[in-house]
Amino acid sequence: MQIAFFDAKPYDIPAFEKLGRENGISITFLDTKLNRDSVALAADCQAVCVFVNDRVDAEVIDRLHERGVALIALRCAGYNNVDIKHAFGKVHVVHVPAYSPHAVAEHAMALLLTSVRRIHKAYNRTREFNFSLTGLTGFDLHGKTVGIVGAGKIGCIFGEICRGFGMKILANDPYPVDMPGFAFVGLDELFEKSDIISLHCPLTAETEHLIHRESIRKMKKGVVLLNTSRGKLIDTEALIDGIKERKIGAACLDVYEEEGNIFYNDFSGHIVDDDLLARLISMPNVIVTSHQGFLTEEALQNIAETTIRNVMTFLQGDRLCENELCYHCGKIEHCIRERMGKCF
Repeated sequence: MQIAFFDAKPYDIPAFEKLGRENGISITFLDTKLNRDSVALAADCQAVCVFVNDRVDAEVIDRLHERGVALIALRCAGYNNVDIKHAFGKVHVVHVPAYSPHAVAEHAMALLLTSVRRIHKAYNRTREFNFSLTGLTGFDLHGKTVGIVGAGKIGCIFGEICRGFGMKILANDPYPVDMPGFAFVGLDELFEKSDIISLHCPLTAETEHLIHRESIRKMKKGVVLLNTSRGKLIDTEALIDGIKERKIGAACLDVYEEEGNIFYNDFSGHIVDDDLLARLISMPNVIVTSHQGFLTEEALQNIAETTIRNVMTFLQGDRLCENELCYHCGKIEHCIRERMGKCF
């Protein structure tokens, strides 16, 4: 098996290189992202390995199929950047549904604590020997209500962390789970009653711009908004207006809807041509991290192990890969429960 590994970063390579060698898989690591301009680099490969900002649309899928590529191996949980419907019958798609839900959930809590206790501001002050406390007043998390949109593994773990702080948990998910202390409610009720709202749902046609002008109007004044899932869950212009109108008290973002050509790169010596991102970063009550919620040693190892296991399972003929994504019954990752073999 020859794999073209797109958008490779230094922290990706060691685990994949080792596991690939141990399993007889040859991996070509490429700096470039996969898109219509770079798809030719997958020539002579049977699989491609892609990440969140690779663009795997219909044209790319057709060109991969023409070149004999049989497998798209996502090394992430989300798959909004892959046209799953168009891939059906042409190229199989697998993903890593749970590389380390603790990593992302803990990062969300780190962002929340940093924001409400002004840790980032205090850090900058004390490095300049400014020990004034003026402007650093925060608020207790104990007793506050957190609304969790998306009660999958990450959302549930984040809720458990919040319960440890003595917070009340409201949750919304099309597939409610039985979690102690979780009250499942409609989105409107969640928006209206939550002091903090954290997004942990996938990006789909239904969830794109889930946070928009109307939903922001329903929220409490001073609400803290967290997003460690996908950038396009939030309408950025509506978010900026909500902050300017003092409706949103703080925003903690590990993702951004136009991050594709910006995140994971060093632009410290350049002018970034994105006015919305520049405005967000300039706001004192906004924290932006560059999609690093997954970035722990444990998560990187789990991602590599699951991805290589997905590839090895695919190579074993008709054996079912539990992490396959397909459009066979329109349920994408849920149709796994109704079939006994490969998607096609």
